[in-house]
Amino acid sequence: MSYTEDLRDALPDDLDASEDVGPYQFPDNSRRRRPAYLYFGISAVCVLVWLLRRGHDPVLVNRGLVWAAIVLTAVGLLSFTSGWRMHVDEKQALVAAQGAVGFAVGHASAQQVWRGLRSRPTWRVLVYSSENPPRKRSLVLIDAIDGTVVEHLTEDNPEDDWQDD
Repeated sequence: MSYTEDLRDALPDDLDASEDVGPYQFPDNSRRRRPAYLYFGISAVCVLVWLLRRGHDPVLVNRGLVWAAIVLTAVGLLSFTSGWRMHVDEKQALVAAQGAVGFAVGHASAQQVWRGLRSRPTWRVLVYSSENPPRKRSLVLIDAIDGTVVEHLTEDNPEDDWQDD
């Protein structure tokens, strides 16, 4: 057998749909708070080491530890405050999108995205009207915290080359 015959294209195990055991659960953004605690802890250690050893060896323990503590605290605050707990899942976002577009929805898909400096979780929902082929499509942004419609855009479907076969 030659080297080229040994090469086979295969999906990684985590992408193999035949092994699917149930619906996919989107991870909650509140997990972002875990590294924040780590940043705060390392920051406290930096300040503690600086306070205890600042006069002994200025090469190893100097104001750089204080600056590191300040940066780590700022990153920790950003990480902690961007750890929003999501109250709206993708199914609820699809229902909210259908209410916002003003037409019967056929095919739809939801994608989790983030907006703003503090990374507020948002569902980006793409919906098509239920006709075959769909006449309208819409992009709807749903806030994943409170379920409000942030914005939506509806337009006629520009795909004019679709045909019933």
